Amino acid sequence: MQTAPSKPATRLSYARRIARAVALIAADPARAPTLEQLADAAAFSPFHFHRIYRELTGETPAETLARERLSRAAVLLVRDALPIAEVAKRCGYGSAAAFTRAFRAAYGIPPAAYRDAGGIGATLPAPKPSQEETALHEIIFRDEPALRLAALAHRGSYATMGTSFDRLGAWAAARGLIGPETRFLGLYHDDPMTVPEKDLRSDACLTVPPGVEGGDGVRIVELPPTRCAVLIFQGPYAELEPVYTWLYRDWLPASGEEPADQPPREEYLNDPKALPPAEWLTAVMLPLKERVAAPA
Repeated sequence: MQTAPSKPATRLSYARRIARAVALIAADPARAPTLEQLADAAAFSPFHFHRIYRELTGETPAETLARERLSRAAVLLVRDALPIAEVAKRCGYGSAAAFTRAFRAAYGIPPAAYRDAGGIGATLPAPKPSQEETALHEIIFRDEPALRLAALAHRGSYATMGTSFDRLGAWAAARGLIGPETRFLGLYHDDPMTVPEKDLRSDACLTVPPGVEGGDGVRIVELPPTRCAVLIFQGPYAELEPVYTWLYRDWLPASGEEPADQPPREEYLNDPKALPPAEWLTAVMLPLKERVAAPA
């Protein structure tokens, strides 16, 4: 008699299969996969695929696709200042009007106004070399504890990290690892202004307790206790690059601090699936060396 698979094994199998559907969506958000294509990628019947996908990811495939399209559109608007019709085309919208309606509904303003304003996030202080205190007041110093992370490597544009988090979330949900205390972080290893986009290295991460092992492309990363400079940014993730410019160009040279031998981190403080982009909160964390006490 054939033995039925255990429930944990079944959940892990489901997570792997749903991750394939997420990867299909991420491969080209401008092209919307059909239900049959998504279900086939996940090896589920189309009759059941939607329900399983929603239970493991917290949203529908259509919501994942829309979020990916709009996130990429925001990057094209603030980074490249492209015409609205071109952004609409690259992100899979049938017309500029349809794109404008979708973007306004999510971001609160039309895409042209978003582009012209350079975004909707909180503005950073202008550099004032003669008034270092003004530049420093945005920064919080924090002693981060040692962190044990489940990490999924991401290659390519940082703007597409959302789908790696979707895959990591499905992996963690199948193992019952997501709870109120779970922290979600990104590790960013390269400078997108100097490294070709296709070669950018980053990791989608979430905290896990001792005893959890990796698998299915997820590895365990141990971060030591670290002193960090932290800046809280409110607004779309597409607008984070100017934060790094300000930190490295203006704040760090004036701070008297030395960066530690660790990549910068981002911690995502609220749920982008549940809130509009204008309310997203990100803690940008720059690891620092411990200060050496001056001799007495």
